[in-house]
Amino acid sequence: MIRDLMKKSDALALRDTAIWIGAMILSAGIAIALWPSWWSAPFWFIYGVLYGSASDSRWHECGHKTAFQTPWMNEVVYQIASFMLMRNPVIWRASHVRHHTDTVIVGRDPEIVAMRPPDLVRVALNLFGIVDTFVLIKRMFLHASGRLHPDEAAYLRDTAQARVFLVARIWLLIYAGTVVLALWLGSILPLMVIGLPRFYGAWHHVMTGLLQHLGLAENVTDHRLNTRTVLMNPVSRFIYLNMNYHLEHHMFTMVPYYHLPKLHELIKHDVPAPDQSIFAAFRRLIPVLVKQLRQAEAVIIPDLPEGATPYREEVKKLRRFAA
Repeated sequence: MIRDLMKKSDALALRDTAIWIGAMILSAGIAIALWPSWWSAPFWFIYGVLYGSASDSRWHECGHKTAFQTPWMNEVVYQIASFMLMRNPVIWRASHVRHHTDTVIVGRDPEIVAMRPPDLVRVALNLFGIVDTFVLIKRMFLHASGRLHPDEAAYLRDTAQARVFLVARIWLLIYAGTVVLALWLGSILPLMVIGLPRFYGAWHHVMTGLLQHLGLAENVTDHRLNTRTVLMNPVSRFIYLNMNYHLEHHMFTMVPYYHLPKLHELIKHDVPAPDQSIFAAFRRLIPVLVKQLRQAEAVIIPDLPEGATPYREEVKKLRRFAA
C-alpha cells in the first residue's frame, strides 16, 4: 500500500502549479493596475503569500523530487521557488538532506527553527522575513564573492561550490536590475513584484513552519516525538502543499504531497493524533515555548493511540520535562 502512495503524477503537480502561477499572475496584474491606490492592498496580500509562502512548499516538494514524475519539471519549479525565497538551490538541497537525516539533532540539523531557550522576538520578526531574509541576502553576497559560510562547508560537497557561486551571481544581477528599474521609474512597484514579497508574504510559511517541530523533542530518532501533524483549512493546505501532514512526510519522505492525506489515514493507528487546527496547535505550543524561557528542557510528548508501537527507550529521559 505504501508503495502505491509513492507513485508520482505530473498531472496533479501541473494542476497545482498552474493554479499557483495563474493566481500569482492574476493577483499581481490587478495589484499593478490599481497601484498606487489602497485598493491594490488586498491583491498584494494575495500575491505576497503566493510568492513568499507558497513558494516554500513548492521549493520543498520539488527539492525532494516528489511533486512531478518528470525530473526536469521538479527542477524548473525548484529553481523558481528557490529564487523567490532567496535560498541558494544548491546549498539548501544539501541542507534539507541533512535535516531529514538528523531531524532536530542539535549541532547536526541546520534547519532548526529556534534553539532553546527560544528567541521569541526573532520568531515574531521572521513573520515578516525581517531576520532570515537579511541573513539570506548576506549569504547571497558571500556566495557571489566566491566564499561559503563555515556551517555550509560542513555539509556541501566541494564539487558543488562552483554552482553555488554562479547562482548567487545570476541572482544578484536580477535583483540589481530590479532596483535599477525601480530607481528609473521612481517607484517601488518593481520591488513589490520581485524581492519585497519575500518580506511581506512570509508570514504564512513561517507560521506553518513553526508547527513542524518546535516544542517537541530534540536529539531523538523517533519522528513521532519530534514532528507533528496539524489539520488545516483547504486554503492553507494548498499554500502549504499538504505539508501539514508533516509527521507522515518525515516517516515516508518519498510519498508525494498529494498522497499524504491517504498516508495519514493509513498509519493513524500508530502515530499521535494530529492537532485539529492551526489555532489548536499554537494554543498547545505557545505555553511550552514560554516555559522553555525558564526551563529549556520543557517539551511536549504526544500521546500515542492505544495499541500503537511504543516509543523507543529514549522517551524515558524526556518524561520528567514533559509539559
